[in-house]
Amino acid sequence: MSYLSQLERSFIESGALAAPGELLGTGGDTAVRDLRTPSAPSNATPLRGRVGFAQDVVPTAVDPRPVAQAPSAGRGEIAPLAALVGADQTAPLVTGGELRYVNLDIAASAPALVAVAERVAEFLPYYSSVHRGSGYASIVSTGAYENARRVIADFVGARFDDVVQVVRHTTDAFNLLARAVPGDVVHLDLEHHANLLPWRSSGSRQVAVAGTLEETLVALDAELAKAPAALLAVTGASNVTGELLPLDRLVAIAKAHGARIAVDGAQLVPHRRIDIEAAGIDYVAFSGHKVYAPYGAGVLVGRRDWLDAASPLLLGGGAVREVSTTGVSFAATPARHEAGTPNVVGAVAIAAALEELERIGEDAVVAHETALRTRLVDGLRQLPGVRVLEIWPGEAEVIGVATFSVEGFSAEQVAHFLSAEWGVGVRDGRFCAHPLLARLNGGRTAVRASLGLGSSSSDVHRLLAGIDQLVTHGPEWTYGVDGLPSVDPRPLPAWATGGAVAAAPCRD
Repeated sequence: MSYLSQLERSFIESGALAAPGELLGTGGDTAVRDLRTPSAPSNATPLRGRVGFAQDVVPTAVDPRPVAQAPSAGRGEIAPLAALVGADQTAPLVTGGELRYVNLDIAASAPALVAVAERVAEFLPYYSSVHRGSGYASIVSTGAYENARRVIADFVGARFDDVVQVVRHTTDAFNLLARAVPGDVVHLDLEHHANLLPWRSSGSRQVAVAGTLEETLVALDAELAKAPAALLAVTGASNVTGELLPLDRLVAIAKAHGARIAVDGAQLVPHRRIDIEAAGIDYVAFSGHKVYAPYGAGVLVGRRDWLDAASPLLLGGGAVREVSTTGVSFAATPARHEAGTPNVVGAVAIAAALEELERIGEDAVVAHETALRTRLVDGLRQLPGVRVLEIWPGEAEVIGVATFSVEGFSAEQVAHFLSAEWGVGVRDGRFCAHPLLARLNGGRTAVRASLGLGSSSSDVHRLLAGIDQLVTHGPEWTYGVDGLPSVDPRPLPAWATGGAVAAAPCRD
């Protein structure tokens, strides 16, 4: 029995795929086809000639050969570690029918944990303006907002006098910190743009990644020794490769040269615990949408003296002590940098997510994602023409992220194919880390699959089977040069139609 038919059987047994003749969905009118049998929906333009991507269209018949044996992804089922909103969501296929949607784009934005959505629903009846209201709902909202700061501080091991600044996301956090840094900032060229571009206004000094991790640390040490710097800004985990940087050694390097250290925790915090006081880290920033709390908030946690001395990022109500017709006296942090009505719901959601991560435990998270990533990477490496991108192969610990390229296909083609024919969501582009992609992939876009608390071995199997079909027999549908289906019959919900879909200015 081929890998693909084994895959189908496991889907049927798990309920993720209907058996032949069964129906999927509440409407009862959408049959799920056999994955190996192309079947265009009646409202789609009939295909003519060979199916595939635009540059490959030739007038020959569809190759009828069975799908080749795909690499084994390992034995034993690995179940999701936590319940996520939308876990049972289905995705329509261009070839007809539906499949359970496989979300392997967690590193971009993670769905809400069910526990988070339940906490938000519990809070919403009490939602009101915080800090200046005397009504009961305002008192509850203020308590919830300030309690969220406490939960966040406890989770990251903040010092007793650290500030928890509620912002929009990690990008917002570092733009705020960049206004406050009283000197040069040193950083690596592997950073996400959120930890790269804000420092350019602060006199940044960039260090190129070297061939080995050890050589890179030596280069950072040399740069800090060359001239004084106020801050070393580093990522905790690469959003491209998932590789972890050794924070203990980076802290030691920074402190040896009198610099503070800020950690981009956007990819780190959902996967690993961090204790900034014990580690000697001065600042950490992360986003709610990375920690299963996608309600529009993020945080910057750390020492308050620089932030107290900085001018507010936004000017307005709530950030002031006194305003006259000729002047203004600003409040201390955190109010100083939270002008306007704060995102109370977002803060409550982050706190709920961190409480759930605490309940699950770091050991369980690490074991779950390590097992899944091992299957994923081992499977990718067995497929012809697939190359997994790494900064320092074999040198660094990794989180559940794998980025790869497929010979003969653009990243856009791979991503759209997986979505349109296999119901798998991945990310394609340069992942807001253009300098790193220039180093790892010649500036070309790549495909990123990212795992999370809701991921399972069936998700990994589906991705591998899809790529195996692509590299051995090509797609069943026709696609344009941009990778998009030339005809896309997949319906969108009514509330998601009508607006113009703008093209991204770059493949982020």
